[in-house]
Amino acid sequence: MNAKTTHPTIADVARQAGVSTATVSRVINKSGNVTAVTIARVQAAIAALDYAPHSGARVLASRRARTIGLITPTISDLFFTDLLRGIEQTVYENDYTLLVHATQGRSYDNIIPTLPLNHHNTDGLIIFTNSVDDARLQKLHARHFPLVLLHRSPPADTGIPCVTFENKDGAYRMTEHLITCGYRRIAFVAGPAGNEDAGWREQGYREALAAHGLAIDPALIVPGDFNAAVAATAVTHLLHSQPDIHAIFAADDESARGALQAIQQSGRRVPQDIALAGFDDSLLSQYLNPPLTTVRAPIEAAGRAAAAQLIQLIHTGRADPLTRLPTELVIRESCGWVLVNSEQ
Repeated sequence: MNAKTTHPTIADVARQAGVSTATVSRVINKSGNVTAVTIARVQAAIAALDYAPHSGARVLASRRARTIGLITPTISDLFFTDLLRGIEQTVYENDYTLLVHATQGRSYDNIIPTLPLNHHNTDGLIIFTNSVDDARLQKLHARHFPLVLLHRSPPADTGIPCVTFENKDGAYRMTEHLITCGYRRIAFVAGPAGNEDAGWREQGYREALAAHGLAIDPALIVPGDFNAAVAATAVTHLLHSQPDIHAIFAADDESARGALQAIQQSGRRVPQDIALAGFDDSLLSQYLNPPLTTVRAPIEAAGRAAAAQLIQLIHTGRADPLTRLPTELVIRESCGWVLVNSEQ
């Protein structure tokens, strides 16, 4: 970081908005009587200057809070639990504190002018997937503020370090495994639109089919949104419209759980009638009935790597541009591999 980098002050905001610093303080703290017009003017100045209130004199004096921030879209799924465990372990081993903020789909733009975790109350940020938009990332990067991205690519020409999985390779090998089992009509339950992990996993599925001379049928690709309920609905419709499918590959284990429910509710059996596979190897996968064949993604290791890269960046100004962690196949009962081999 550049020690000479200056940050906007409350006086700068007051000057920009044409009000007193006391008025700016009242707007920030939501105290006192301030007209709606004045509030709008102050918020516009805050957004224009990218101002955030200081968290305390200790941070101001040292320029080092020994605090790392994590911004994530959600904190409610099993994937995030494993990820957080890895981040926490590395953060605490290095004598830092971790602050976590979930955006829950909110957009940080002119309506919410400042990120709650920023250069005033943390030494650096881990940004998970698309919880912060490119424009905000570019502003933070321009301040020489340490950032590491998890499961998303950096904006062009920023070189912000990122940590991810070998998503395409893992999906390719799982699709190839299902083909090796003798399945030809293989459906895919896709992840959320715009999610990079989901996109690479679908690409791996498509490339494996093509490499083995199998047609890519758009009717066999349905939305799952990394959500069990969404996947269950989509697979229910799929089973009615495409009753001759041999196998289903879900882009994550939550979607696979929803697919399993839909298959069983249709009166079909897994794997005797339809094979099933997922991605992630989350804790639930081994306890499904039947246990789920899946791609093991090193989720906790990704969290550790992201925290380690950020701490290195804070202390040295350098980090690896890209950390891509390998995946591996975990073969259990749901893909029918045991059945296929017993028949040979």
